[in-house]
Amino acid sequence: MANPLALWIAMMDHSELVALLLDCTTWTGAGPGLMDAAFKGALEAKKPVGGFKIARESGEWTSSNFHPYLPPETYLTCRFFSARKHGLVDAAVRNNPSDMTAVVALPGGIGTLDEVFEILALIQLERIGSKFPVPFLLMNYDSFYSKLLDFLDDSGKWGTVARGEVEALWKVCGGNSEASDYLAEFYGLPQTKMNNNKISVEGSGFME
Repeated sequence: MANPLALWIAMMDHSELVALLLDCTTWTGAGPGLMDAAFKGALEAKKPVGGFKIARESGEWTSSNFHPYLPPETYLTCRFFSARKHGLVDAAVRNNPSDMTAVVALPGGIGTLDEVFEILALIQLERIGSKFPVPFLLMNYDSFYSKLLDFLDDSGKWGTVARGEVEALWKVCGGNSEASDYLAEFYGLPQTKMNNNKISVEGSGFME
């Protein structure tokens, strides 16, 4: 089992790196845990953040609908998960070739899986609403999602999922460097830019 603190640090470093690499706004569900790590990393990069918060979040800091440190104008409190998913998908849409976005799925629970499979289906059916392709990264830190990937592979054997179909819809990444390398290649970013913005996470246990 992964060290929770090491995972949090790895996610914060990953978020900082992606924010610098893509020069983008970081959007999350504005909750605690790894969502908070993503915000902290983006803020460390001095890039904007935004969130779609659920009024009753699992593991919430307090019973309040207010985020503990973000300005209220940077996030929206949603009553339903459907509104959050709609907002997060809309934030990832690329209307111009110069737009650089990515969907990054972190280790999580039932709510995360709900979002992962909805976005996976939208990409599969070409209903995500983006004029240009959006990279979808599944962060398989410490093999967190390996059994899920085994299940999807078994689904292919049963014929409920076309063989090789899921692999073409996302990029499974075992660590931060693999993810940043993939995004740099996806967007054709100069290797020098990627190297200049790389952040050492030695000791986190998740860098390759």
